Amino acid sequence: MIARLRAGADALAPETRGALGIVTAMFLFICMDTMAKYLSGHMPPMQVVWARYTGQTLLLVAIFLPRLGQVLRTSNIRIQLLRSVLLFAATSLFFTGLSVLPLAEANALMEMAPLLITILAALVLREQVGPRRWAGVVVGLIGALIILRPGLGVFQPASLLVVMAACCLAGFQVATRAMSGSDSIWTTMLYTTLIGSIAASLAMPFVWETPETRFLPFLLVIGCIGFVGHLCLVWALSQAPASLLAPFSYTQMVWAIALGWIVFGEFPDTATLVGAGVIICAGLYVWHRERIRKVPSARPAR
Repeated sequence: MIARLRAGADALAPETRGALGIVTAMFLFICMDTMAKYLSGHMPPMQVVWARYTGQTLLLVAIFLPRLGQVLRTSNIRIQLLRSVLLFAATSLFFTGLSVLPLAEANALMEMAPLLITILAALVLREQVGPRRWAGVVVGLIGALIILRPGLGVFQPASLLVVMAACCLAGFQVATRAMSGSDSIWTTMLYTTLIGSIAASLAMPFVWETPETRFLPFLLVIGCIGFVGHLCLVWALSQAPASLLAPFSYTQMVWAIALGWIVFGEFPDTATLVGAGVIICAGLYVWHRERIRKVPSARPAR
């Protein structure tokens, strides 16, 4: 069976394999978010965060145990720690907001992260951002305001937690970019999960609630799903350039709407759909301008 799947995958073009890998990763991440939302309705969100990080850490340690010391060697421990703390903060804030917000709405707000990366890259990394990309960022932020609807009586404070999570995720991505691939993907992934596990474990004595037996399978599986999702993402990026695959990451919104409807009976309202559409279109435009900027023969992006 595995041999047939491998043969079928080899028959596809690299770009097709990469696209399928990204779409699969996005589906697995939404499955993880769905479990997190379900579990957070029955236990503290931080306990779910702990299960998510600890499960993935145990898998990575088991895989790399014979050469764990080698994998843990890093050329920039400060950036690795900064990245790990930012991603842990993003996960904790997102899972907490997700316990209150509909799945699709929370994921729509998280789609702000690519736009926020552009802002941070300009401010922190001193990358040049022309007026066209700034315009795309502004339009995307307007899309977020459409979802948030401040002052209209439907605003939920939990939405701000997800916005803060998107900011932390953007900081995480910028810190990753600052490393410029100096460490292997496995070193980076191990530090990310290990620091998250330690931070969440420190909080457990203050929030722990003994889960009911029916929730144990979800707590055991949630980290595994995150791990497999990351593997799919890494594999996809090894098949085709990230600049080519980036648009396929927006399929995450499609999965969020589908699973939110199937599992929780949630369907996003018109404002959420419009706002998500605005954010995604703005993100695709900024991505397009970024691709043009990186092509040497192209005119400078404005």
